Amino acid sequence: MSKEKILVIDDERNTREGLAAALGERYEILLAEDALKGMRILKEQNISVVLTDLRMSGLDGMEFTREVSTWEKAPLIIMLTAYGSVETAIEAMKVGAYDYLTKPINLDDLEMMIERGLETIRMRKENRELRSALEKHQSGVDGIIGNSQSMLDLLAEARQVAEARSTVLITGESGTGKELFARAIHQMSPRNRKPFIAVHCAALNENLLESELFGHEKGAFTGASERQIGRFERADGGSLFLDEIGEITPATQVKLLRVLESRTLERVGGSQPIAIDVRLLAATNRNLKEMVDQGSFRDDLYYRLNVVNLKLPPLREHREDIPLLFNHYLKLTAEDNGKQLGGSTPETIKVLTSYNWPGNIRELRNCVERMVVFARGSSLTLNDVPVEIRQAVGEQFQAKARQEKNELGSSENPLDIKANEKNVIIQALAQCSGNRSRAAELLGISRRTLHRKLNDYGI
Repeated sequence: MSKEKILVIDDERNTREGLAAALGERYEILLAEDALKGMRILKEQNISVVLTDLRMSGLDGMEFTREVSTWEKAPLIIMLTAYGSVETAIEAMKVGAYDYLTKPINLDDLEMMIERGLETIRMRKENRELRSALEKHQSGVDGIIGNSQSMLDLLAEARQVAEARSTVLITGESGTGKELFARAIHQMSPRNRKPFIAVHCAALNENLLESELFGHEKGAFTGASERQIGRFERADGGSLFLDEIGEITPATQVKLLRVLESRTLERVGGSQPIAIDVRLLAATNRNLKEMVDQGSFRDDLYYRLNVVNLKLPPLREHREDIPLLFNHYLKLTAEDNGKQLGGSTPETIKVLTSYNWPGNIRELRNCVERMVVFARGSSLTLNDVPVEIRQAVGEQFQAKARQEKNELGSSENPLDIKANEKNVIIQALAQCSGNRSRAAELLGISRRTLHRKLNDYGI
């Protein structure tokens, strides 16, 4: 495998050669004594990361960064300077630097910063590839974002059932995208030129829901001053989506069952049967089978609805889709709010991917919107992640670390102990964004002990 290329720009020969010696084992290092020569190298070579001095004769590091960061395939730029200050750091970030280090350079910090930068590059490339693959898999399906195997399997099932007339029951926790899948099934079906009508059953009381579903005749009840066409009639030839169907009353269940069996309905206050051609799609976050066993939902209606069941997984069961979903909502929300944001840091994605998302995709979308609204930098960082999410992830990790430590103590196999210890160390480093001092503190060991173990395990 070819090494990543790093360009070092510094007018001090000792600094250039020292960095080349320190980094040359892991990376291919190219050297330039001034910014103009560095630019020529960048145009000729595929450079991943640039380490540039701030103060140089001719074009200085700040002007170099301002210019290069506008290029279409700009490398990540890390600013190095002996004249460090908060103001300088902020200015460097503003003109396009990825990060900033003061001289004398701490090589551990520099290597960690380079690795984070390369991870950012890999993440961006992966997101582009995932989006391209998703577009191929998702032809004709609006709004459904996901490239995990479980989501691709669900899309394949949705395409297959779209051609049929059968009723579909879509189940899953709140916020998993049940209405999106219902719309996708309608969109991919032969009925896509006819209406898709959605009714949220829990939002309406019993009398109002019956009137909305089946319509009513003039004078059917107080306030019925004229005939009203119901949602079933309005969806004729198309699809009717009943969300939260587990909330409808027993009386409405009886009437709905009659419509499904006879394919006719009577408006409230009417006696004339009206033939309808409607494909029913229903959704619920409740366990209808348990409700049948408890007597709160009719078993005959349940079996009518449950002809085809699409079970949507919670977001925590397809975490690999979180970066794609995050970037999708980031782009949409940034555009809506008139903000220019260049993505996010790898640490941000790691924390978001580790969180369990009890509110699923809906909660993630709301989180992204909140982060965008309050963002102050040019990209989203760990500090932009809501504090309650960071705390929850920290608690999850600490609980897992404690459990694995306990397992280490009870293991009889030395190989198991070493494998588990290595995993705990890797997780601690990930949780602490590579900061070894914080990772050692989290693990309850000294930094020297952590360094020894990193060497022992080749981490």
